[in-house]
Amino acid sequence: MTRSLRMLPPLVLLAMAVFVHGCAHQQATSRGTTVTTDGLSVKQQRLVAIAAFTANGNLPKLSTALAGGLDAGWTINEIKEVLVQLYAYAGFPRSLNGLNTFIDVLDDRQRRGITDEVGREPSPMPAHKSSIELGTEIQTKLVGGPATGRYVAFCPGIDAFLKGHLFGDILGRDNLDVQSREIATISALATLEGVNPQLTSHFNVGLNTGLTEAQLRGVTFAIDDAVGKARGDNARHLLAQVIGKRPGMSHPDTVLSTGRGSSAEARISIRVRQEQLVESAPLEHFKGTVRIRRLFQASDPARASGASVTFEPGARTAWHAHPLGQVLVVTAGTGWVQQRGEAAKAIREDDVVWIPPAVMHWHGATTTTAMTHMAVQERLDDNTVEWMEQVSDEQYRAAEQTR
Repeated sequence: MTRSLRMLPPLVLLAMAVFVHGCAHQQATSRGTTVTTDGLSVKQQRLVAIAAFTANGNLPKLSTALAGGLDAGWTINEIKEVLVQLYAYAGFPRSLNGLNTFIDVLDDRQRRGITDEVGREPSPMPAHKSSIELGTEIQTKLVGGPATGRYVAFCPGIDAFLKGHLFGDILGRDNLDVQSREIATISALATLEGVNPQLTSHFNVGLNTGLTEAQLRGVTFAIDDAVGKARGDNARHLLAQVIGKRPGMSHPDTVLSTGRGSSAEARISIRVRQEQLVESAPLEHFKGTVRIRRLFQASDPARASGASVTFEPGARTAWHAHPLGQVLVVTAGTGWVQQRGEAAKAIREDDVVWIPPAVMHWHGATTTTAMTHMAVQERLDDNTVEWMEQVSDEQYRAAEQTR
């Protein structure tokens, strides 16, 4: 490992040049309830991850996402509403697995002395309306007119179930706002395959609720980070079609393009800060408080992805290796990097670290200072990292003793 720029892969150098300036002045994200002027707030980004991992059944990642949602300011009852609502889109098994995972997360947080806000229960349903009457009103408002799908005449029973149960009994509950419900639904549908007609419909519904084009783009970028770029690209393609057909809205010129095809079709894309997902690092691969800002994903034929990672004092990664190596650009603070079998080395602001392919190592903050670095790596067969065991306290203390 060296701080020299010599011998760095050209693609990694290019990625560093594009993104390092914006990373140098990043600030830690607090418990975020502030809504941004465009894109998604931190709370909304966490909601995307919760819905996506509930829909695809990735329970370890869902556990991390649920904890992140609580940290971002979602109440227990708001998250329960999301998990209940998603049974209508991802099925009862996924919804029940999500609820049971949420119970485990809450139990763990209680054991660690974390008190989460419960939030309010839904108000009683209107006494003068049936579920079908209430649901028909809600559906008509969200869709922009009476439901006219072919299924209505072909199978009146399911039309009644949709109106009475989904739109009436579930979406009629008022302890989660309609825009948040729609973000959750769009995120779940964007994660699943084979539901493009429904995803297209809900992009229109999202716009009807007042979600902006930038916010819906933010959902697709958060899907990139949570699930993968293929699903994000699919969602962006459908969103572009929706935007192009909406009265008064033009086809976007920038970030809805995949960047593939001829030079006449390709478009420069700008991913603003508000559209970059910030998440807590998973405890199975990190120790201490670590926040990850997903900056960019590889877009074929490119292979590089990058993130800005902030380690609070004492925090570090587990032992790991990268199949094609990794570049770290320290943008703030002081920390450590150590190759297996060698002494730890101090790294400071503006240092550049090259970690060769397959070299087992760890990196993190010192005991007294936080450290932020940008990490750029390339994928090999859809893999960018191989995780190993945690760095023991004894190994970490040994690094501190080299100062």
